[in-house]
Parts: sequence; C-alpha cells; structure tokens
Amino acid sequence: MTLRHTTRFTVEFGDCDPAQIVFYPNFLKWIDSATRHLFAAAGVPAWSQMEAESGIIGTPLVEVSARFVRPATYGDEIAVESWVDEWRARSFVMKHVIRRGDDVLVEGRETRVFARRHPDDPARIEVVAPPADIRRLLG
Repeated sequence: MTLRHTTRFTVEFGDCDPAQIVFYPNFLKWIDSATRHLFAAAGVPAWSQMEAESGIIGTPLVEVSARFVRPATYGDEIAVESWVDEWRARSFVMKHVIRRGDDVLVEGRETRVFARRHPDDPARIEVVAPPADIRRLLG
C-alpha cells in the first residue's frame, strides 16, 4: 500500500506577491519540502545518515510540473498531500495535491532520482536505482 503523508504550512506575508497571492515558486518550495517530510514519516533517515550508510546523498529533481487551480494568500492554512505514484528502474514519480480546506489549489508532479557521489569524481553525482528498502517503506 502506498504511504500518503500530509505536510501543513501557513502562508506568510513574504510568500505573496504585490497582489497578495502566493508567488508561484513558493508552491514548488512547499512541494519539495513535503517530499522530504514524506520520506521522514516513512522512516527514511536524513540524507547525511543515508550517505554514511549507503552513499546516497539525496533525490535530485529531474522534472517538475504543476497545475495551478486556485490562489492562496497570507494567513491561509494549506496542506500538501504527497505520495510516490510510480516507481521506475532509475527514477520515481511523486504526486502532490495542495489544499486549503477542501479546495484544491495546486496539483504537482515531480520526477526524482536517487543519487550518490560519482566514484571517479566526487564533484559529480551519479544516478542509482531506487533502494529496495526505501521502496518498501514508501509503498
């Protein structure tokens, strides 16, 4: 069964543009943060610990899309529901739905990969297959 997790945020004045609506990149920031919160809720260790144990340094983003349905403004309480929608051989797809109460504000999709430092050049990274233990935790 796929684990779903909800991360809650309060929209702050500084998250908004001069029209007092959320500046769209902030939705992407909250989606990114919700991804890590999902991993933590599943029991995946912090990336620093993962690197020490398995060499994995994180899950870089390789593609993102968002459909903006309704605006939000400062003071709004929003919830980002997140889950892994698809596992692939060398990547995975995250889905996110941002709501204010029952109203859908944004639907987001991310494609991510697991990465470790390249063995020949630590300044570079290389993609690795999603670890089986993490796949089991996230469903």
